[in-house]
Amino acid sequence: MKSTAEFEKIYTAYWEKLYVFSFKITQDRDLSQNIVQDIFIDFWERRSDLEINSVENYLFRAAKNQIFKHYRNNRFDKSIPEEKFENYLIENITSIDEELLDKLYSLLDKLPEKRKEILIMYKIQEMDIDQIAARLQLSKQTVKNQITSALKQLRAEMKNMDFATVLLLYFLLTFL
Repeated sequence: MKSTAEFEKIYTAYWEKLYVFSFKITQDRDLSQNIVQDIFIDFWERRSDLEINSVENYLFRAAKNQIFKHYRNNRFDKSIPEEKFENYLIENITSIDEELLDKLYSLLDKLPEKRKEILIMYKIQEMDIDQIAARLQLSKQTVKNQITSALKQLRAEMKNMDFATVLLLYFLLTFL
C-alpha cells in the first residue's frame, strides 16, 4: 500500500469494524477510538515497509496488540473478566518460562488428537475455517465445533490456575 487513495479505502473499510471490536472488549469508547487511531497512524507510517498478506488479519491483530498493551501498561486490571483476554495477543514475550511451556503442552496433550490438530491449525498456523475444512476434508461446521470444544476444554482445564498463568497460556497458544 503506497497511495493515499489505497489507504483511505482501507481506512473506510475497517475503521468501524476495528472500533466495534475494540469497544466490545474494552467497553470504553474513548479508549477504543484511540486504539483504532493509533493502529491507522502506525499503519500509515509503516506503509512502505509492511508486507501484508491479509490487511484484515493485520489490522485485527494490531487491535488485539494495542488492547493488550493498554492493559499491560495498566497492570492487568483484574476487574476485567478473564474471558475477555482470550483473544488478546502479545507480540513480544521476552522470556518464556519452561514451566509455562510445559503447562501449555500438557493442556494441549489432553485434547483429542483431531481437535488438537484443528486448534493448532486455527490458532497457531492462523488458517481460517475454510482452509482447515478443505485440508482435513471436513465440513466447516465440524471445524467450528471442534474449535469451540477445544477452547471450552482448555478453559475448563485452566479454571484452577492463577489469572496471570491463564493469560500467558492464551498468548503462548497464539504465538507458538
